[in-house]
Amino acid sequence: MTTAKRDTYTPETLLTVAVRVFNERGYDGTSMEHLSKAAGISKSSIYHHVAGKEELLRRAVSRALDGLFGILDEPGASRGRAIERVEYVTRRTVEVLMAELPYVTLLLRVRGNTKAERWALERRREFDQRVADLMKAAAADGDLRPDVDIRMATRLLFGMINSLVEWYRPQAAEGGGGVDGEQLAETVVRLAFDGLRTSR
Repeated sequence: MTTAKRDTYTPETLLTVAVRVFNERGYDGTSMEHLSKAAGISKSSIYHHVAGKEELLRRAVSRALDGLFGILDEPGASRGRAIERVEYVTRRTVEVLMAELPYVTLLLRVRGNTKAERWALERRREFDQRVADLMKAAAADGDLRPDVDIRMATRLLFGMINSLVEWYRPQAAEGGGGVDGEQLAETVVRLAFDGLRTSR
């Protein structure tokens, strides 16, 4: 592995390295020494950019959360029938997960052991609740099957989306050996909602 030179190192490149190490070793299993070695710079150089590893964690999960919450502000998430909005949010959530894979992976692995982790979990629950509210609204509109428990369906939907971090690899998709991102997002929507929609 090539080492980064101090004069060319930026907070962004440091964050990229930190997220990779956090995902490989786990946040609790990562020390500043691990980050220093992976980045190829001294610990004091890291402290020049950030207060410590918790700040790196917060920046990383913020990037994932900003991407997810940004979806809810898009016109497709706020206009039209609830069923159309929840399908849009589902599709875009998959797209954000693919675009920000290391950051979303880290977000899904935080356990709540630190202040930053607890903050991330709270924000994640808030996002999940917003999507759950859309699912409830779609059910109230009569667009989701009445014989399916909406709370369970919402959990299964999140489970399907979140499981992508375990096997989706963008390099494989780019090299022709994997799944096309647009196709993957559409497949998730179809699998979920073709089974959930009422036949109209």
